[in-house]
Amino acid sequence: MIAKRIGLGLLTLWLVATLVFMVSGALPGDAAESILGQDATPETLAALRAQLGLEGGELARYFAWLGGVVTGDFGFSLASGRPVADVIATRLPNSLLLAGLAALVAIPVSLVLGIASAMKPGSLFDRLTTLLSVVALSTPSFLIATLIVLVLSVWAGWFPALANVEGASGIAGHFRVMTLPVLALSLSVIGQMARMIRAILLGALREPYVETAILNGASRLHATVFHALPNVAGPIVNASALSLNALISGVVFVEVIFAYPGLTKLMVDSVAARDLPLMQACALIFCAGFLILVLIADLIAILANPRLRAR
Repeated sequence: MIAKRIGLGLLTLWLVATLVFMVSGALPGDAAESILGQDATPETLAALRAQLGLEGGELARYFAWLGGVVTGDFGFSLASGRPVADVIATRLPNSLLLAGLAALVAIPVSLVLGIASAMKPGSLFDRLTTLLSVVALSTPSFLIATLIVLVLSVWAGWFPALANVEGASGIAGHFRVMTLPVLALSLSVIGQMARMIRAILLGALREPYVETAILNGASRLHATVFHALPNVAGPIVNASALSLNALISGVVFVEVIFAYPGLTKLMVDSVAARDLPLMQACALIFCAGFLILVLIADLIAILANPRLRAR
């Protein structure tokens, strides 16, 4: 079953790689036009295209690119001339740090909000949490990030509007720089995750074994934490892993708005420069991250549910 999941993931990654190559190749202009500008002569453009390897048929370039991807060679950046792997290696740790900090904030907060709401459905806290979750879900990530900058940076002046990680020094400096991006990214996940945890727990709290525990003298908190929660740990972890996929889409807007030197900002810059090898590699990394989270969610669901292991 695990091998089947991995095989489906690799097949999906190949389909996405093919789609990314086709879409990127259909973009207007190319790296030669971006480098030389609009005043370049056709002869100069042709010479630079030949130097950058942009000549030749699409099919031949596709198989050459796909063979490099399989062997881990993404080629060279058309804008800087450096290997794509080296360019990505300078930005990927920053994106992983941002996503990891956002997950460390979003998961505990979502668990607390979801459990507290499920314990007292219909209460003022539950209605307020549901309202805020719906607002967070219906608000685009770029708008959340913009509002956070407006309130906490422009009006209050507590944190810098730009995430200049390289210029920060010490723990306090990095904390001030990372607070707004982490807050903006985690808010886009907390709403969805808290609602899913609440829905899963509400179903478990109606089960007879939980009602029996309460009738035997256990408090609702004790019955929730020690009886209901362990039995739905698999679905909750599965739902949480799927909710964390929102980090992949949310990080696109967060890194651009805060000028955070991450992988998404690099991909946006590569699109503007028509740097196809760099853009294609970044897109594949995001797709692979999404597939890894889905695979982890499936494996956790299989381990937590004996019926899935018996299939």
